[in-house]
Amino acid sequence: MSRRVGQGVPGSLRLSELRVRSPHRMLESVGTVLRCGVAIVIIRILDHRSVLQTRWAKLKKLHRPPVPVLPLQRKFPLMSSTVKNASSESLMSRLPGSQPPKTSAAPVAAASSRRLVSLDAYRGFIMLLLAANGFGIARLASLPESAPIWNVLDRSIWTNIGWYFHHPEWISQFHRYGVSPWDLIQPAFMFMVGVAMPFSFARRESSGQSDFSRHMHALIRAVVLILLGVFLQSASRDATNWTFVNVLSQIGLGYFFVYLMLPLRWGWQVVAIGLILIGYGLFFKVYDLPANYDFKAVAATPETVFQGAWKPWSKNANIAHQVDLRLLNALPRDEEFLRNQGGYVTLNFIPSMATMLLGVLCGRLLIGPTSPWRKFGILLLMAAVTYGLGIAAGETICPIVKRIWTPSWTLFSGGYVIAMLALFYLLFDLLPLRKLAFPLVVIGVNSLLMYMMGQLIRGWTAGRVEAHFGGLIERVLPGAFDSQMWGALVAPISAMIVFWLIAYWLYRQRIFLRV
Repeated sequence: MSRRVGQGVPGSLRLSELRVRSPHRMLESVGTVLRCGVAIVIIRILDHRSVLQTRWAKLKKLHRPPVPVLPLQRKFPLMSSTVKNASSESLMSRLPGSQPPKTSAAPVAAASSRRLVSLDAYRGFIMLLLAANGFGIARLASLPESAPIWNVLDRSIWTNIGWYFHHPEWISQFHRYGVSPWDLIQPAFMFMVGVAMPFSFARRESSGQSDFSRHMHALIRAVVLILLGVFLQSASRDATNWTFVNVLSQIGLGYFFVYLMLPLRWGWQVVAIGLILIGYGLFFKVYDLPANYDFKAVAATPETVFQGAWKPWSKNANIAHQVDLRLLNALPRDEEFLRNQGGYVTLNFIPSMATMLLGVLCGRLLIGPTSPWRKFGILLLMAAVTYGLGIAAGETICPIVKRIWTPSWTLFSGGYVIAMLALFYLLFDLLPLRKLAFPLVVIGVNSLLMYMMGQLIRGWTAGRVEAHFGGLIERVLPGAFDSQMWGALVAPISAMIVFWLIAYWLYRQRIFLRV
C-alpha cells in the first residue's frame, strides 16, 4: 500500500493513532499544535496592537486643529502601495535632489491616490509560490521511476519542469543567461520590501510622525522580523535554533540600514549599492583557505568547490562560513554548529541590502511624477543594465551563487526581479487588466501572514483537507492523496486553497497583518 499524504503529518491527531504512537511521537504532535497556537496568539497580539495604534491616532486627532483633506485620500496598511498626494510630494521634497511635480493639485491627487495593483499582485505571486511550495511540482518530479503516476504522466517532461522548482546545488546560473525561477523567489521577496519602503516613508511623514518615531518603528520592525525568522527556524526543534538564514531574518538584519539610506539622493543610493557589492567581494577575496581543509566535513562536494580565483566562493569553505562558526557557536545551542547543509550564511544580509536598495530605487520611481509609460521604460532599462552587469561580473569577478549571495548574483537576480516588476506594472497598472490581479492581490495585502501559514501549517492543513474532504476528492480524482500518485500535487494545492480563502475573508474584513 502506498503511503498517503497527510497520514504522517505532525499535528494530525486521530484517536486510533494515539493508542499506538510512542510517547515521543505524541509529544512531537502536541508540540506542533502548541506552535500553531503560539503563531495564532502572535497574530492576534499584532492585530490588537494595530487596533490600539489606530485608536490612539484618533484620540490625538481630536486635539489637533482641522486640516484640509485632499480628495480621494485613503489610508492603507504599511506595506500597501497607495500614498496620498501630500505623501508623494512630501517624499520627493524630502529626498535631496528631488523636486515635487509641477502640476495642478487636483490631477496629482487623483493620480497618486490610485492604488498600484502591480505591487500587491507581485507580492501575491511570490507568496502563492512559497505558500504552495511550488505546487508540489519538484516533489512530483522526484518520485521514483516505479511510481504508478508515471503510467499516466510522462516522467521526462515532469523531470524537466521540476528542475525549475528547486534550488541548484551551488551555481545558480545555467547556459550563461538562464536561472531557476525557484532561486528568484527570495530576491523578489527582498526586492519588494525595498519597493515598499518609499511608500511607507511618505505615508508616515505625511501623517506627522517625527523622525524619532519613524526611526524607532523601522528598528522595532527589523528586530521583529529577525525574531520571526528565528522562530520559524526553530519550529521543528526542541530548543531555539539561533540561525539567521531565513528570509525574514535576512530582511530584518538589513532593513534598518537600508531605511537609514532612504533620504539619500538616488545617485548616492546607486553608489551605496556599488560599495556594498565591491566591499563584500573584497571581503571574500582576502580569505585564504587552509591547504588541509576538510571539505567532506562541511558537506561540500566537488561540484561546490572551486579552484583558482573563484576558490573563496566555495561551499562552507569561505570567510562567511568562518564568521558563522564563531557567531552561532557563541549563542545558546543544544549542539555545536559545524555547517549549514545548504551552504547558506548569515552575512548574506549584507549583499541583500543591495537587492533591497534596487527595490528602493524602483519605489522612488513609481512614487514620483514621471508619466506611467516612461516609468515602464525606465524599469526595463534598469533591468537590462543590472542584468548585464550581473552577467559580466559572473564571467570575470565571481561566480553567480544564490546560496552565498555573491555580488554577481545580486546584480544578475536584480535584473530578473526588476523585469518582473515591469511586467506586473504593465499588465495591471498600464493595461486594463486590474481585475485579473484580484486573486493575487488578496494574497499580497497579507503576504506576511501567508508566508507564516505556509511555513508553519501547510502540512497540517493538507492533512485536515484529506481527513474531511478526501473521500469526495478521491471520487473525482482517484489517488488524489496517494503520495505515489497525485498526492504530491493535491496536498500543497489544497492547503493553498484554504490559505487563500482565509486571506480572502481577512481582505473582506479589512484585516491586514502588519509589523
